[in-house]
Amino acid sequence: PSLMHRMNRMIKVIIFLTFVFAVLLLLMIGITEQRLKVGKVCFKEHCFEVDIADAPWEQQRGLMFKNHLEKDKGMLFVFEKEDVYPFWMKNTLIPLDIIWINQAKEVVFIKENALPCYQDDCPIIEAGQKAKYVLEVNGGVAQEISLAIGDKMY
Repeated sequence: PSLMHRMNRMIKVIIFLTFVFAVLLLLMIGITEQRLKVGKVCFKEHCFEVDIADAPWEQQRGLMFKNHLEKDKGMLFVFEKEDVYPFWMKNTLIPLDIIWINQAKEVVFIKENALPCYQDDCPIIEAGQKAKYVLEVNGGVAQEISLAIGDKMY
């Protein structure tokens, strides 16, 4: 084939690849910008409006890159089965209380004021207890509402 023919074919391939890349980029943006389901979690008389993270991609992102969380808001991670679920604070910009809750909806472990981590090697936070749910709220909230092991979530 002539040089002109090869250049035309190359231009068509570049245009096609650019189009595919743009579509994939838009799909990725759409997925990350989807609004999470919202629910309500209460302990005694204290309630929180929570984003529900029940899909793996939602759980992986969690509250990363969020620079503000209103006092009465949080994120509830809902797992398929009760198990030991470690967490970390990588790319999390605000201190959090992390609360592990078992299948019976009882608090089994509280990590108060987990600090943000901006490095690559962030410490793992483990409850050492099986949980079905993990709740993240602003740091200091658990103490403020006198949350304790054994308290029930409803």
